[in-house]
Amino acid sequence: MKLLKRILKWAGIVILVLVVVSGLFLFVSYWQSSNDCDRDIAVPAHPMKAIRKCEYGSLTLRTVEKPIPTDDQVLIKVRAASLNAADGHLLRGSFVMRPLTGMRKPKDSRFGIDCAGTVEAVGKNVTQFKPGDEVFGAANGAIAEYVCAPERTLVTKPDNVTFEQAGSVAVAGLTALQGLRNQGNIQPGQKVLVNGASGGVGTFAVQIAKAFGAEVTAVCSPRNLEQARSIGADHVIDYTKEDFTVGDQRYDMIFDNVGNHTIAERRRVLAPNGVCVLAGMGSAGKHEGQWSRLAGNLKSFFVSPFISQKFKFFIAKVLKVDLGVLRDLMQEGKLTPVIDREYPMSKTAEALDYLEEGHARGKIVIKIE
Repeated sequence: MKLLKRILKWAGIVILVLVVVSGLFLFVSYWQSSNDCDRDIAVPAHPMKAIRKCEYGSLTLRTVEKPIPTDDQVLIKVRAASLNAADGHLLRGSFVMRPLTGMRKPKDSRFGIDCAGTVEAVGKNVTQFKPGDEVFGAANGAIAEYVCAPERTLVTKPDNVTFEQAGSVAVAGLTALQGLRNQGNIQPGQKVLVNGASGGVGTFAVQIAKAFGAEVTAVCSPRNLEQARSIGADHVIDYTKEDFTVGDQRYDMIFDNVGNHTIAERRRVLAPNGVCVLAGMGSAGKHEGQWSRLAGNLKSFFVSPFISQKFKFFIAKVLKVDLGVLRDLMQEGKLTPVIDREYPMSKTAEALDYLEEGHARGKIVIKIE
């Protein structure tokens, strides 16, 4: 009995110490966290305009120093960029994320990933690009007049695509491509349903699935039915009138951008060896039911190994070879980015607000003049 009391006593002391130390660490980290906005006080020698997230929850247009490419980087004069759901999550900085992104302020104030523009300069190790080349891809801090990016995250822009279209491709296009091909193992002739077919990822998914030879069913709201048909959907379902999980049709793959159905409901309409690709939790921003959808997707992921039908969760990777696949599809006319609205850089905050209302039809583009 005495031994048990000693064990409990010392366990309590250890737990108390850990709690105090953790609290002190978080307190110090909170008050010491800063970013380059705190240091950018001198007048830039080579000024440019850029959007910065100096504080959680707000965006500002600032005059900052023009970046200089490293030996392995490309300096891009940005012509267009676009917004993604992740941009809003990083801007808000939930407390789950802040130990990584900065406790009191974002560690990295740069904003935006998708971009397209013209090569301004290249590092000495860069071999695939030269000044004047038109490129698109991914670069941290894309919503700016100039941005540096590794050579491996860029490809040349097709001549038949505008900068605005190319600047909307990277994150959403890669998510759709890698979800359908890598996770869903899409094959010609398969029946593929895209749940949430009118947003950024959904409009790419419909077109890429068609390009791979699938028979595509698009689920969206009434106002987006014609858009879904225009980008190649063979069948459309108005979710306000019909629940796709109660129909007789079976699908080889469900590409789910919404996550608004239970495991049992989705299994009912999946083929015996079908795949459900868990690509999202609904529209961008904070909306009612998102946490329950996240929990449902996680539950599906953990149940998947024990059933014949598979539920696959993934995070897209920026791969040059896959950007090349998207470029080729655009060049062949099989993929056309759908743009809902275009905003000037000075109205990026307004553009993000619109995206997070949850009714965007395709991509939201930021034009850099």
